[in-house]
Amino acid sequence: MLDFLIDIDTQIYLFFNGMHTPLLDRFMMLFTGRFIWIPMYVALAIMLLKTFGAKLAGIYLIAIGVAIALTDQTCATFIRPAVARLRPSNPDNPLSAMAVIVDGYRGGRYGFPSCHSANSFALATFIGCLIRRPKFVAFIIIWAVLNSYTRLYLGVHYPGDLLIGAIIGSGFGYLCYRVARHIEPSHRHASLNAMGNPIFSIPTGMQLSDGQNATIGITVGDMTIAVGIATILYIMASCLIV
Repeated sequence: MLDFLIDIDTQIYLFFNGMHTPLLDRFMMLFTGRFIWIPMYVALAIMLLKTFGAKLAGIYLIAIGVAIALTDQTCATFIRPAVARLRPSNPDNPLSAMAVIVDGYRGGRYGFPSCHSANSFALATFIGCLIRRPKFVAFIIIWAVLNSYTRLYLGVHYPGDLLIGAIIGSGFGYLCYRVARHIEPSHRHASLNAMGNPIFSIPTGMQLSDGQNATIGITVGDMTIAVGIATILYIMASCLIV
């Protein structure tokens, strides 16, 4: 059974890792970077501060940090050395001869489970449970999925590495969310109402039936999504300019 699962994992890896173009190579290398997403992380912190106030935002930010730390250490310190599954890109793995490697990037020695996927889903799960607005949840989950997929595209992880990493990260993200809720549960629902209140409005030029001018309200969640989309557009522009 294990050999069957490993064979499927390998075949899926070779299928997706084989779909390369020079433009996508540059895009995935930039997208997978940690530092390029700092503006979005800052926007997330500001969103929490504006929505919940300094005290609750501080608790939630600490809980997110704990979730990511637990996730990262569980994957990198405990599971990886115990399982010792070579990355498909590692030169000691015979599969590396068939892998498409971008810019010589091969990652570390072991890759099960993926810390990249685990950390992304720890953050996405915590924030998604906290800010239960469909548009925002869809955005943060799609971001985590794409961030994980870059590792498969770049050849440094099997699909199974990403799946197990996502499960571990989601588990720790949800666990830390529940703990944070118990620390300060009383103000969450009242504070969440602020998430739907616009921080500014944009006139549409149309007039409503009551004579008032129609506007589009921009919330802190919308601003956070906008920062994420702007980062993606920046990555795309950088790929086209090079």
